[in-house]
Amino acid sequence: MLIGYGEDSHRLGEGRELWLGGVRIESERGAIAHSDGDVILHALSDALLSAFALGDIGSFFPDHDPKWRGLESRVILEVVLQKVRDNGYRLGQVSVVVMLDRPKLGPYRTLIQQNLALLTGLPEKRVGLTFKTSEGLAPDHAQCRAMVYLEPLPEPAPQRTP
Repeated sequence: MLIGYGEDSHRLGEGRELWLGGVRIESERGAIAHSDGDVILHALSDALLSAFALGDIGSFFPDHDPKWRGLESRVILEVVLQKVRDNGYRLGQVSVVVMLDRPKLGPYRTLIQQNLALLTGLPEKRVGLTFKTSEGLAPDHAQCRAMVYLEPLPEPAPQRTP
């Protein structure tokens, strides 16, 4: 088994969309980012890459390259999950902690958890999702920390010839 850890954070700005776990959250402020700024999918992708010592998403999707401007973070996650499979592993469990003061995320919990399960191919019971506030210490900021558990892909059954 392998374990990976990742973090991401973005400043929040007026008139920007807020995306968390591939779900658009109703908010007057959203992430100021080169991509869609989804801190959950960014932290999750970095956690997956860290399990294989492959760097971070900036190594694959640099923010100075205009072709990645506005990139949907689900695309980043899809590419990274393929790297996991290419290395002979599959995702076994995800645990994420989101820190955001406003808006309150409780009403979005089920939707975000369901979408993360869909994006990762995991059952919902293997997608841990925790919401925290900064208690006013960082009101203009969204952050996520993610841990992943990876397990080896099963060995293919030997082929029998008749």
